[in-house]
Amino acid sequence: MKTSKIILSLGLSLLSFSTVAHQCTQQDLDVVVLGSGGPEMQLFRSAPTPVSRASASYLVREKGKAVFLVDFGTGALQNFVRSGAKIEDLKGIFITHLHVDHINDLPALVKASFFSSRHHDLAIYGPTGNPFIPDTEQYLTRLLGEQGAYSYLSGFLTGDEQYQIYPISVLADHRTPMRFNTEIEGFQVSAIATEHGLLPALAWRIEKGGCRIVFSGDTSNRTHSLDHFVEAADLFIAHNAVPETSQDNVAKKLHMRPSEIARLAQQGKVKQLLLSHLMRRTEHVKAQTERIIKAQFDGKMAFANDCDVYSVATGGKKGQCGDEISD
Repeated sequence: MKTSKIILSLGLSLLSFSTVAHQCTQQDLDVVVLGSGGPEMQLFRSAPTPVSRASASYLVREKGKAVFLVDFGTGALQNFVRSGAKIEDLKGIFITHLHVDHINDLPALVKASFFSSRHHDLAIYGPTGNPFIPDTEQYLTRLLGEQGAYSYLSGFLTGDEQYQIYPISVLADHRTPMRFNTEIEGFQVSAIATEHGLLPALAWRIEKGGCRIVFSGDTSNRTHSLDHFVEAADLFIAHNAVPETSQDNVAKKLHMRPSEIARLAQQGKVKQLLLSHLMRRTEHVKAQTERIIKAQFDGKMAFANDCDVYSVATGGKKGQCGDEISD
């Protein structure tokens, strides 16, 4: 068995991405919203069409094929299937943090892969731990290991199945904002530690062909670690889990207000802002949120729904997942 735990903290403490005018040339790069909600279980009936939301998850595709997953919360597996994605095509999975609504469907994906033709190894990148929560390697061992909750899947960690999962723990201490960088089959991938209460958390940035996608994950951004990280993003997916008027002191330590999201997007010259991780408290104030953001941000913005597909090059919505699947 190869070593499964690799802790990486590469980069500079002061981040800077070039804001020089760039052109996204990857016309075939898009993002599918597999989950646009949070941990709540509900149906939003106030919308013209009632909306239910899976928990946070996003699929990056190239030429219509799955490349990366960012988070995989409750309900995401069903939308992964609806999108026509194949487990065999995934080049990596990136986890922002280990809250249930960001990773709950991962064991189901691993089980489903038993019935796939995948034979090449899969790296799962996630945060380091702290006294309150395990790191990514410990988490997956407790979940899938030989003594884990789903021990019958342990072969995917030991290499006894048709492929092996490699957990990679990325430094997630927001007090030490070191950028992690790696290259995966032509894609440049970066991560930075963010503040999300007691949980170590990461934001992720994926680039190819001048195209730049940033996923905020859940964060208050109180330490301003995202300020440089979002620079010149073609698509910035930001989590809108608290309204501007929130008086919930706990929630405000965990999530950004709309005004903070707008400041980030405008300062970073973001082209397209996509608000996701909507909850009861933000679902019903979208008009107010839009006014607040548009007062500061002059780029394009939209609210995410499950199965929306967004072109990275144009920032426009291309349709719904599964549109390309023929009967």
